[in-house]
Amino acid sequence: MRSAYRVETVRAAEAALMARLPEGALMQRAAAGLAAACAPLLGQVYGARVVLLVGSGDNGGDALYAGARLARRGAGVSAVLLGTRAHEAGLAALLRAGGRVADDPFAVLARADLVLDGITGIGGRGGLRPDAVPVARAARGSDAVVVAVDLPSGVDADTGTVDGEAVRADATVTFGAYKPGLLVDPAREYAGPLRLVDIGLGPYLPEVPDLEALQHADVARLLPVPGAESDKYRRGVVGVVAGSARYPGAAVLAVTGALRGGAGAVRYVGPAGDAVLARHPETLVHAGPPGKAGRVQAWVIGPGLGDTPGVAEVLASDAPSWSTRTACGSWTPGRCAHGPRRPC
Repeated sequence: MRSAYRVETVRAAEAALMARLPEGALMQRAAAGLAAACAPLLGQVYGARVVLLVGSGDNGGDALYAGARLARRGAGVSAVLLGTRAHEAGLAALLRAGGRVADDPFAVLARADLVLDGITGIGGRGGLRPDAVPVARAARGSDAVVVAVDLPSGVDADTGTVDGEAVRADATVTFGAYKPGLLVDPAREYAGPLRLVDIGLGPYLPEVPDLEALQHADVARLLPVPGAESDKYRRGVVGVVAGSARYPGAAVLAVTGALRGGAGAVRYVGPAGDAVLARHPETLVHAGPPGKAGRVQAWVIGPGLGDTPGVAEVLASDAPSWSTRTACGSWTPGRCAHGPRRPC
């Protein structure tokens, strides 16, 4: 599970943590994690060419300090200064480590192996400023790996909106907590794979996040696991009314989805029975109407039915019996009248 917090919440947590740390320590933590995340992307740090796109805020400071760490490991690091001012201590650290300020941004970008996007941070609103747009385009058009610092410049950290031009990153290294804009579209498409660097914010963040995003492992844990006594009726039967002579593939796809979703059995009702059986011979095909097909706990209705004559009438006339069949042969809404423990 990925938990995301809005900018206001992250700022408050950072302030609470910084009050307990020496000045600049939090930025150094972020820079150390950023440099460590970038090293594997370079393969070999020594001799690699790194370009920093540096804005005026702390985001640019993170990039400068990370660049200094990479420079001390032998990388050739050039900073492209885009703001009205650069983070003074970060820039001084870069220069002491052997980095330099680029005279020609486009020349260094054309030769870069890795570009760090530190133009704007989580407080940025709207798209990139006009002076940053050609540089961001040159970075994207180069052969370099583009890594966003905390989030891609030009996207909204809270909403995920992209108002104007933004950096399209190959990967994003974010600090302390995920931001909603990294997990929702359209900004998510600009971020690439995410790497979260722990800088110690955990104890200062609320227990309830502003947004949660399920991961593959979370979904897997939610799926029921069949036991030794499981049979098709205990696991549930899905009924599918889909497809037509014109769109038989819709029936096949709907049945495939039900089978792969873990249903104990799938009953198909419709004109594409031959196509369904050719692909999934385990399907229980019935001529219809749906209410006479047998035991079904959930129905999928509609994909590919098109304007087949009589479909609406059949579904409407059969409506009273769309439910679970009991062992005694009657139809009851919801579940078997004999109780939830008895499969019918």
